[in-house]
Amino acid sequence: MKIYVTRKIPDELLIPLQDKGFEVTMWNEEEIVVPREELLKNVSEADGLLCMLTDTIDKEILEAGKNLKVIGNIAVGFNNIDVEEARKRGIIVTNTPDVLTEATADTTFLLLLSAARNYTESTQILRQGNWGPWSLLQMTGQDLNKSTLGIIGLGRIGEAVVRRAQGFGMNILYYNRSRKEHIEKELNINYDSFENVLKKSDFVCLLVPYSPQLHHMIGSRELKMMKETAVLINTARGGLVDEEALYNALKNKEIYAAGLDVFEREPVSKDHPLLNLSNFEALPHIGSATVNTRMTMGKLAVKNVLNVLVGEKPATPVWKD
Repeated sequence: MKIYVTRKIPDELLIPLQDKGFEVTMWNEEEIVVPREELLKNVSEADGLLCMLTDTIDKEILEAGKNLKVIGNIAVGFNNIDVEEARKRGIIVTNTPDVLTEATADTTFLLLLSAARNYTESTQILRQGNWGPWSLLQMTGQDLNKSTLGIIGLGRIGEAVVRRAQGFGMNILYYNRSRKEHIEKELNINYDSFENVLKKSDFVCLLVPYSPQLHHMIGSRELKMMKETAVLINTARGGLVDEEALYNALKNKEIYAAGLDVFEREPVSKDHPLLNLSNFEALPHIGSATVNTRMTMGKLAVKNVLNVLVGEKPATPVWKD
């Protein structure tokens, strides 16, 4: 059997596949997404595919994969894959949930702190030699202690962010598609409507999976609901936020600041309008970027592909039947 890997990953992750005698072909670039024609050519001979969130696995790719039995997506999200088309063709799609919970919660809080305390603007003042005399309101930011954190999407990452926020003495509201009363009691948090969470919160964190129904769930209307002193954080998926509306809200001081680890179209160029704003913090989609987390994700994706190809159940399929 043949397996195609769309991005260069550590050779040690591939040992379990090679030990079973599978032929593994890997795109040998870390920084460059595999060209579509290269992906089409290699998937046509593959029984298994290991891919990244930046790889678009659409109907054309799935049609080319005549022997394809399993896709191991090295990510929690899988909106880069036409899952319904794969399902029709009997191709099992898997992802890597749970293993990046703590790393992504850390990144969420990193952005929250940076945006609250004007990290980028302050460090630029220092690096550019513009640190002048002390003044009362110089480089001031927003308090976390006794502020209200609103979480949109209370999954595992949301719960991990709650635990971090409690250490800073924050009050916590949440909105989720389904209410979780047992978690409310366990973590001492309060449920409210989507609109009320936006209106009442000093910090709003988006932690929901992307779906077409949630495209631009934060637009100009929602940003106008937020406090002028509020901070928006998105470490989920870029498509959840209308970036043009966010730019206008930040530029016009409709909200205090924002921090994104994800963008609608990635990678972004240095000319992206948001990057020119002093009240905007950004990271290049590194929510899961710790050595341990990324290696664990890779191992899980390989395990999923291996299990299917030897006739066993995958560990983490995106659908259960």
